[in-house]
Amino acid sequence: MTTLLSSLKVIARPEIAVKPPIIGKRTRLVDKLKQQLDMAECFIQGTEFEAYREKSVKDPETGERKKVRRRITVRPWYYDNEGHYYLEVRVGIRPIELVKDKPAIDVGDKTKLPDTIKLIINAVEKGELDEVILNAAKFPTKKAKANTDTKSEAKGDTSAKTIK
Repeated sequence: MTTLLSSLKVIARPEIAVKPPIIGKRTRLVDKLKQQLDMAECFIQGTEFEAYREKSVKDPETGERKKVRRRITVRPWYYDNEGHYYLEVRVGIRPIELVKDKPAIDVGDKTKLPDTIKLIINAVEKGELDEVILNAAKFPTKKAKANTDTKSEAKGDTSAKTIK
């Protein structure tokens, strides 16, 4: 070795521990909750809420890839019933049940929405909702349902077939 390379400390590659999947799920939920917080604050102030996502687009003339900001539609997780507000925390499109068979949180006045969302963000960051988040992710997808339907037909299950 040359004298320059011999001055470096060379070691074996260290093992990198795999992060548990709940960390990514927590991060995504916190991002969505922060978006809902911004939306609730705009709602209270009476201003319009705008959310953007960066998308990579290929320029047809130059063939170059560029990042473009696109406006996205975000649906609120809160709703009112005769002036009384409720909030549902969602993973994907499904509301999660913080307590068995009770997915809605009674917020009360709309001015309490940001404080309630901040409280939920803190709970998610501390890991209090990990079990609920993991259970919400276990729901069957359309693809999984389609696979079970084709398996039942292959086994000779005639209840799924229509008879003419």
